[in-house]
Amino acid sequence: MDNFDNLSASEKAEATELQRLIAVEQQKAQFQAQVHTFTDVCWDKCMDSPGSKLDHRTEMCLVNCVERFIDTTLSITNRFSQMVQKGTH
Repeated sequence: MDNFDNLSASEKAEATELQRLIAVEQQKAQFQAQVHTFTDVCWDKCMDSPGSKLDHRTEMCLVNCVERFIDTTLSITNRFSQMVQKGTH
């Protein structure tokens, strides 16, 4: 679908919009997968025995775990971005 040479202007616009919508849906799916992953990791790390309420220690463990997971993911993403930019210049 990269070659739009044989399409009319309206077909090109529709194809471009479709590609944009697909990219948005892929980003949503990646985000949901990321949430699922850190939920699993942090649950296993922090939950001793589920109860009707979270105690303060468990709540703080979950918060810290998620924050570290997000920080790490952002750091890795930024590093890969830097590597790609260096490779293109």
